Amino acid sequence: MVKSSFFVVAMYVNLALLILVLLSLGPSRPSRPHRSHRRLKLRPADGTPAPGDRRIPFDPIIADIELRLDHREWERAHFPSIVRAPPAEAQPEWERFMDAEDYINDEGRFNVFRRIALLFPKIDVGPADGFLTSEELAEWNLKQSEKEVMHRTRRDMDLHDTNRDGFISFQEYKPPSRLRRLIDNKTAGWWKEDHFYASDMDGDGLLNLTEFNDFLHPADTSNPKLIEWLCQEEIRERDKDKDGKLNFEEYLTGLFHLIRNYDEVYSSTHESDTSNEIPAKKIFSQLDLDNDGFLSADELRPVIHDLHPSERYYAKQQADYVLSQADTNKDGHLSLQEMLDNPYVFYSAIFEEENDFIYHDEFR
Repeated sequence: MVKSSFFVVAMYVNLALLILVLLSLGPSRPSRPHRSHRRLKLRPADGTPAPGDRRIPFDPIIADIELRLDHREWERAHFPSIVRAPPAEAQPEWERFMDAEDYINDEGRFNVFRRIALLFPKIDVGPADGFLTSEELAEWNLKQSEKEVMHRTRRDMDLHDTNRDGFISFQEYKPPSRLRRLIDNKTAGWWKEDHFYASDMDGDGLLNLTEFNDFLHPADTSNPKLIEWLCQEEIRERDKDKDGKLNFEEYLTGLFHLIRNYDEVYSSTHESDTSNEIPAKKIFSQLDLDNDGFLSADELRPVIHDLHPSERYYAKQQADYVLSQADTNKDGHLSLQEMLDNPYVFYSAIFEEENDFIYHDEFR
């Protein structure tokens, strides 16, 4: 035990020395032609991620910049007539730049090598052994994601809480009648009272911050009522004959391809409808617990998180991806040196050559 503790202490002494060297000397990379280099890229600040873009910022500084820029766009969209007074509190250094991307690409102020060296021990906590596992990276990603999600929930709550009592009523949140007429049948369930009250875990008829967050992000909930609502919505959207359950055809055409955890019985090389039926029937029979030839809402519970992946799922997916890209010796975890050798796996960047820009988003 003493020997093990000595090893960990010695390891982090060496790590601290490496960080000091990085801070004092800056990046020691081989020189490159002036016309060819990487440029870090921020997500668009329009509040609407591109389809399939679930990228979670690795660096809290990047996350904070993106969140602040996104919030400004959100304020302009919802409160265009309000002129904001200069903030009283001290502003981050990047605020002094006309373009935030200029700040993160100024190596004297934001250096990816220094940032990785500083963040490494904050991620390496389970246990602190000098290596990052997929699980440690996933937990780190999840923390960044949850911070962003809760920020959006708080501002939506501020927008809808018209009486400023700290709660959301259904009357405060439901869309105006003119908008309800435009909502198609597929999305109507999100505006119905059963969705709202399924999110009301304590049954007081109002949503507090936690309940409102569940309402907006039901895939991440642990509320049994809301999970039941999600299952019922899956039935409602695909139940063509309106009998309250799914027969095999309704399941095959509307649900089967959305179930993610079927790799053992389904191969991507099987593309024809005929070949799909064999693995589809196997999964159907596994879900059909009462063997009545139909799937009920309760029988969808085992796969509801495959149909509605949570933030934890995406955090783990991204962790597995960066591990596969930066783990050069393929030992299943990352050393600090491997991360320093592959910094742009963790920071979204474009490759700039003269005036030509080729976009490389690592998490699309």
